[in-house]
Amino acid sequence: MPNNQLRLRALRLYKDLLYLSKDYPDPAYDYSGRIRKMFENNRNLTDAAEVERALKMGEYIKNETLALYSLRKYRHLKRTYYPPDN
Repeated sequence: MPNNQLRLRALRLYKDLLYLSKDYPDPAYDYSGRIRKMFENNRNLTDAAEVERALKMGEYIKNETLALYSLRKYRHLKRTYYPPDN
């Protein structure tokens, strides 16, 4: 894959992760700061295989964050419609 396409994928991933960081439940975790540090540490990668590996890791983090948000939404709906049994 040409370097320009890898660069555009990396930028899209960075924007997506920053957008997801707005709703992260724990403000003490500093999700957006960790994302920035992760991308800064990998900015000097030149080998296409290494860049691809880093992008796959970023996609994994994105999918796990989306799963966390879905789980949070499901738990909220469950508490709303099904009160706890005491």
